[in-house]
Amino acid sequence: MSRSVSVALCTYNGAAYLGDQLRSILEQSVPPAEIVIADDGSTDGTLELIEGVIAAGPAVSIRLLRGVAPLGVTRNFERAIRATTGDLVVLCDQDDVWHPDRVAVALRDFEASPGLLLWHSDARLVDGAGADLGFGLFESLALTSADIAEINDGDALAVYIRRNLVTGATAVIDRRLLSAALPFPDAWVHDEWLGAIAAATGRVHVSTTASIDYRQHSTNQIGVVRPTLRHRIGRMLEPRGDRYAILAARAEALVRRLETVGDHPAALRLAERKLEFEVERARYPQNRLARVRPVLRRLRSGSYRELSSQGTLDVVRDIIQPA
Repeated sequence: MSRSVSVALCTYNGAAYLGDQLRSILEQSVPPAEIVIADDGSTDGTLELIEGVIAAGPAVSIRLLRGVAPLGVTRNFERAIRATTGDLVVLCDQDDVWHPDRVAVALRDFEASPGLLLWHSDARLVDGAGADLGFGLFESLALTSADIAEINDGDALAVYIRRNLVTGATAVIDRRLLSAALPFPDAWVHDEWLGAIAAATGRVHVSTTASIDYRQHSTNQIGVVRPTLRHRIGRMLEPRGDRYAILAARAEALVRRLETVGDHPAALRLAERKLEFEVERARYPQNRLARVRPVLRRLRSGSYRELSSQGTLDVVRDIIQPA
């Protein structure tokens, strides 16, 4: 039996692009059963646009949750997801455009894999006017064929523990994931957290086919950039600030959740190693020369290969990056 599908759509002053997005959802080859829209206090005509679409009587049920005090992206998505009823929940940003078979393709993959908890895909990157930027989401993330194979072969956490590759605008989750994933911890963004918990407690599938046009414009809350050498060098020379303290807090939140959600010993051990690694990185000395010994010790232990986002490049960054 085909599973019911809900859409969790979050809005905030999105009137400029929301009409295109809603149209692309309503025109899906396999339409969802419901769209839950959580608005975070829009003042630009977003609410009036939504009310107009509802008044037109679409075949898909649309429910609007109005916001009073702004919650921010992650809490607003949590509110939207909690309000859905479908077996599958499609996460949705306000400013993209879905390809016509987005729901159908994801639904097919879920039905083919009963243990699947999260599905996500590539995306075509477009500008504010919808023009192709000439490169895709996975290219911007430097996602490799080895990463894809590892994820789809059932070892997604080994990939996601190093860096996030789940973009919420392309993600679909099985409702069963929510018992372990909710509530979202403060240290995490919703899509990264859903990816990590899905990978730790079940299976993830990544599709190399673009499912949406992912719009990049001046008001994106979370955008992407092309991973040029200049960009990578620039990141290595940025001050460390509290980056590693944040990574440690995220790892601790993952460990604490995995301690409470069932028997996943391998995932818990990996999360514990990640926590130990990030705590030590957060304590690296400000003096660059004094960092060399602990960094090389971690390099020899395999921690950078297993647990850091850029592997040996992070060895260089951890030594030369300003405090």
